[in-house]
Amino acid sequence: MNQLAEWTGKCQRCFNKSDMYTMSMFDVALICMDCKDAEARHPRYKEAQEAEINALRGGDRNFKGIGWREE
Repeated sequence: MNQLAEWTGKCQRCFNKSDMYTMSMFDVALICMDCKDAEARHPRYKEAQEAEINALRGGDRNFKGIGWREE
């Protein structure tokens, strides 16, 4: 997913309906809280967090993330 889409009530990763969402730490997908919890257990989660922080510190407010892939 390359550009930000609006929330439609369905997770952009698992496609389940949800009333709550957040943006993925890995890309610009809008994901449900179950997928967010799964991301937090991902082995590259800390790397994704650090990359976003560094991008923001460098002035990049449109950082697309390091990319999501299941491991």
